[in-house]
Amino acid sequence: MPSSARITALDVLDIRFPTSEDLDGSDAMNPEPDYSAAYVVLRTDADDQLEGHALAFTTGRGNDVQAAAIAALAPYVVGLPVDALVADLGAFSRTLVHDPQLRWLGPEKGAIHMATGAVVNAAWDLAAKRAGKPVWRLLGEMTPEELVAQVDFRWLSDALTPEEALEILRRAEPGRRERVTRLLEKGYPAYTTTPGWLGYSDEKLARLSREAVAEGFTQIKLKVGASLEDDVRRLRTARETVGPHIRIAVDANQRWDIQPAIEWMRALAPYAPYWIEEPTSPDDILGHAAVREAVHPIKVATGEHIANRVVFKQLLQAGAVDIVQLDSARVGGVNENIAILLLAAKFAVPVCPHAGGVGLCEMVQHLSMFDYVAVSGTVEDRVLEYVDHLHEHFVDPVRIADGHYLVPTVPGLSAEMHTESLKEYVYPDGPVWTARV
Repeated sequence: MPSSARITALDVLDIRFPTSEDLDGSDAMNPEPDYSAAYVVLRTDADDQLEGHALAFTTGRGNDVQAAAIAALAPYVVGLPVDALVADLGAFSRTLVHDPQLRWLGPEKGAIHMATGAVVNAAWDLAAKRAGKPVWRLLGEMTPEELVAQVDFRWLSDALTPEEALEILRRAEPGRRERVTRLLEKGYPAYTTTPGWLGYSDEKLARLSREAVAEGFTQIKLKVGASLEDDVRRLRTARETVGPHIRIAVDANQRWDIQPAIEWMRALAPYAPYWIEEPTSPDDILGHAAVREAVHPIKVATGEHIANRVVFKQLLQAGAVDIVQLDSARVGGVNENIAILLLAAKFAVPVCPHAGGVGLCEMVQHLSMFDYVAVSGTVEDRVLEYVDHLHEHFVDPVRIADGHYLVPTVPGLSAEMHTESLKEYVYPDGPVWTARV
């Protein structure tokens, strides 16, 4: 029987963690980041008292803007019937994305689009909790027709039509049950960025690299881009530590122009980097294509700062990337990431998501597992980023064993944080922050 329950509030909390103290998360563009979450809670008056939780990730002061953008969406959400919301998340997503006055701030980019993603993800968390399933499974059990209904194909149809999307999903449908069984038995392949933060000493890099290999990881990642001399030394140290058979990816975090990117990677080439991540501006499609052609066989990966599905479409059309790195909190939420997964499948490009931030591992694991079960149907050359920071603050934290993500079984998107963590780290009045004044 339909419920009369409605969304009663959209709460936003500014949650920040002082990761800059140990330089966790440091890279060429973010030398002293404080990993932070503009944290969303969708509250209802339903009898089950379930809530939707999600977040947008920033590196500190960005929360000032991001939290305000999320709060601005409250009038579009508060008062909506819960049953109608969770029954048609595609329509809910399009309602937020297509609002003509919000579009003036984008369209579909920047803080307002990330805010939309956070709210949409919170709605998926709520829907999955009501269904009693983790999001990856909720998605993986949808019919191809239901999945296609989640996607906004505007501006995509020259590269991917609804009919092509249906064909991709129907092609993957027969093996879904076997792939779920494999996931439950083995998990999803991971790589770790934990050894490679730019602020770490060579000794710490080597120690953490050895530990990563011992823990079953077959790929690690190093941040690069501040000093060529330092990067050559650090990559040589990592290669000597892990040997020739462990993949080492490198990540410039957009630091370079095109020619410096090419020259830098040629200098690092003797140490066999597997991919170069974000070699230049995330908006520079032709620049990525030029770097890819020049540094082959080193692969080019990008995506964590790509604003929307249209830019992903063009990167794939231009043959500018070897690895698609979608992010759970950058674009417009689960719905837009379904579109990106379908685009990658159409162009036969592996998806290795970005997850280097608070809560990103928790959320994006659902997208990778859904991709394997219902879209690409493979884990070949696919690895999901893992960092070992801040998982203890989540009710359903990621679990790693033998270099694999273990499958989340708790209903929802795994984004919900412990109440005590929210109280401790809320900015600027939480005890962790008032003690630093």
